[in-house]
Amino acid sequence: MPVLYIAIAVIFIAIIALILSSIRIVPQSKAYVVERLGSYYKTWNTDLHLKIPFIDRIAKIVSLKEQVVDFKPQPVITKDNVTMQIDTVVFFQITDPKLYTYGVESPINAIENLSATTLRNIIGELELDATLTSRDTINAKIRVILDEATDPWGIKVNRVELKNIIPPREIQDAMEKQMKAERERREAILRAEGEKQSRILVAEGHKESKILEAEAEKRSAILHAEAVKEAKIREAEGEAEAILKVQNANANAIKLLNEADAKDAVIKIKALEAFSKAADGQATKIIIPSEIQGLAGLTEGIAETVKK
Repeated sequence: MPVLYIAIAVIFIAIIALILSSIRIVPQSKAYVVERLGSYYKTWNTDLHLKIPFIDRIAKIVSLKEQVVDFKPQPVITKDNVTMQIDTVVFFQITDPKLYTYGVESPINAIENLSATTLRNIIGELELDATLTSRDTINAKIRVILDEATDPWGIKVNRVELKNIIPPREIQDAMEKQMKAERERREAILRAEGEKQSRILVAEGHKESKILEAEAEKRSAILHAEAVKEAKIREAEGEAEAILKVQNANANAIKLLNEADAKDAVIKIKALEAFSKAADGQATKIIIPSEIQGLAGLTEGIAETVKK
């Protein structure tokens, strides 16, 4: 009896283990391709699934994420017979797990060979210079061709990049010399532009200095002229004021004579004083009025009397 119990327990445990092993949980971004009795049955996506023991088989587990494959450099020949090495990077994604599983044997190897063949065909139509300067065009052409060719395999090619383009050593040396000459040429142009700009700035500074100097001289001349003008105005005003004062003094003298009711003799004496002032001048010829002549004789008589 104990042996029977043990056998039943072992069978029960085996059944439980078999049931548990038949339960499958498909994680995110994965797909299981299931075969039943050797033929494709269905594709399991993210969920809980039950596999029939000994009848169902998981043929392939497929990742639905975008994948990146870096292919080794491939020798290609340009239109002008230059052999170079080019390696490519392909970004692809599996869109149909069934086609990916049954469409082609070794899909990655198939993509690599197809990529190399396409690359040779495209580069064979281009010369070296065009190859080096047309990466974006080459990438786009390869992507379109690969995407169309891999569609029956359940693969979508999202992007293709030429990672390195390696020309022969002698061409690399020539390109380096050309790049060096181009850098030197640009440096010479920049140096010449800098010297030209420097000369222009010096000339502008000299011109500005001359303008400022001329403006200063002009301003100085204007100030000097204004000062001379102001001095002459003040001098003229002083002379006019002096004349005005003399005239006022004469007018006041006349006014005082009139107010004093001066006699003829006084007026003649005043005339004689004026005549004596005129005689002290530089004139060589003096005309003496008749009234003053008599007065002059009278003055001489008075002078002789005083002497005696």
